[in-house]
Amino acid sequence: MEETIGFFEIIWSIVWLFLMVAWFWVMIGVVTDVFRSRDLNGFAKAAWVAFVMLIPWLGVLAYLLLRGDKMEAHRAETVTNIENAQRDYIRSIAQVSAADELEKLGALKDKGVISDEEFNTQKAKVLAQ
Repeated sequence: MEETIGFFEIIWSIVWLFLMVAWFWVMIGVVTDVFRSRDLNGFAKAAWVAFVMLIPWLGVLAYLLLRGDKMEAHRAETVTNIENAQRDYIRSIAQVSAADELEKLGALKDKGVISDEEFNTQKAKVLAQ
């Protein structure tokens, strides 16, 4: 007799798969936060990792209850640092030196695209920056 897989068995398998993925996501988040924490010394980090690995459910729940607020602070700090580094990089790449601007203005003036008055006005703006 051939057994068929029912609709509810498929749904139940999907639920268990979702719960496993969610569990691993939380475990990775906790272990990542342990290593990201600057307020924990090496022994405390080792103790938390051992606790989370040896008694997973209790370890993760204890970490979330005791240090959950610090997890958000660590994440926000990391995001802020990444955004600042990105902004600094973009500024360093996009920034045009005053000498380059003056050279471009001189070329436009030599070609007759801008007048002497426009050149002097733009030159004053560039040098004021």
